[in-house]
Amino acid sequence: MARIFYAFFTFQPLIFPFSDKNFKLSTLNFKLFRTFARKYIFFTFSFFTFHSSFFTYMISTRRTIRHYTAREVEPALLDRLLTEAARTQTMGNLQLYSVVVTRSAEGKAALAPAHFNQPMVTQAPVVLTICADFRRTTAWANCRKADPGYDNLLSFMNAATDALLYTQTFCNLAEDAGLGLCFLGTTIYSPQGIIDALHLPQLVFPVAALTIGWPAENPPQTDRLPFESFVHDETYHDPSPADIDRFYAAKEALPDNQEFVRINNKETLAQIFTDIRYTRKDNELLSTNFLEALRMQGFFK
Repeated sequence: MARIFYAFFTFQPLIFPFSDKNFKLSTLNFKLFRTFARKYIFFTFSFFTFHSSFFTYMISTRRTIRHYTAREVEPALLDRLLTEAARTQTMGNLQLYSVVVTRSAEGKAALAPAHFNQPMVTQAPVVLTICADFRRTTAWANCRKADPGYDNLLSFMNAATDALLYTQTFCNLAEDAGLGLCFLGTTIYSPQGIIDALHLPQLVFPVAALTIGWPAENPPQTDRLPFESFVHDETYHDPSPADIDRFYAAKEALPDNQEFVRINNKETLAQIFTDIRYTRKDNELLSTNFLEALRMQGFFK
């Protein structure tokens, strides 16, 4: 828009030299331009207002997509989204992450066991593995007469934070573009299998994975806890039993959740999570495996 104004006011006197006749022409031309400019500004403002509202709607109505059409995720589109996501926050402006893009059937088959052979891993057009990456920064330091000290737990946490910030920003952009995706929580359950499948070197560690494609389903949204359960004013408010009852009432009343409790012969929904889905035994075993993988990748001594 600024260029249009600049061009008009720079060249208008040359096109319409000052005279009575041309002054009228110039005045008419300016009025026409002013009308155009007003419409352009209104359109631009309306577009960005609409897009902002649409983005808010998209976030509030988002859902996990596990089934995809056969339509390809065009490389140009994916590259654009991956590039735009890099504008997210990052520690020290170092961008401590890397993304491995897997499209081949062989590559997805190699990743599948680490993700408990969930069918969307092999069926999705694309699988992205987002890694905490201090190897690139360390190599840069070594090539510039610097002494890197990033083979430690704090550095892993910094890189993992960068990687997860990048992941969420990419998710927002991808869903805004109409793509569907599923965040694979299994990534940190079996990191060594992913490390082996993707040939990840030291100081590179997988922290997130996404299956991506054009949606072939429109599943219902899953429930969320109320605002007051996770937002605390000034200091943390430890929930009382009465708070817990209020926070979890809607979740526990869902017919699907009540059916889970019934068919698994449990008394409460919480027992579904502690006794079946995320057990102490599994958590301790997976924690041991995770720490060992961190050691192997040079992040934990």
